[in-house]
Amino acid sequence: MRIGELSRRTGVSTRSLRYYEQRGLLRARRDTNGYRSYGPDSADTVARIRELLAAGMNTDAIRDLLPCAQGGPALISCDLSRAVVERQMAQLDEEIEKLRSHREALGAYERGMRERRTEDEAMPPRALRSA
Repeated sequence: MRIGELSRRTGVSTRSLRYYEQRGLLRARRDTNGYRSYGPDSADTVARIRELLAAGMNTDAIRDLLPCAQGGPALISCDLSRAVVERQMAQLDEEIEKLRSHREALGAYERGMRERRTEDEAMPPRALRSA
C-alpha cells in the first residue's frame, strides 16, 4: 500500500509516517516511480509505534523494542525488552521526582504570597507595601 492509504488506515499523518521511516521504525520499499510502498503488516507496526509513544517511550527505545512487539498486544519478554522497559521506567521516575520538586518550590512561593497578602490586608491602607 502507498503512504496515503497507510495514513487513512491508521489515522497517522503522512508526515509522521515519513518520520517513523526516517527513525528506522517503519520500513518502506520504493517502487520504480519512487513512491513508498508499505507491506501488509505496516498498519499493525504503526499501531504498535503509537501505543509505545503513548506509553512514554522515545523513538530510540521503540526502535529497540519493535522486534519484541510482534504477535499481540504484549511485548515478547527477553533481556532486551526488559532492559529497555526498565530503563524507560527509571527515566520516568526521575522526571516524576523533578516535577515533585518543582511543585514543592512553587507551593512555597504560593504560601509566601498568601501570607504576604494576609499581612498586607491587615495593615492600614497608607502603610501598604508596594507589590
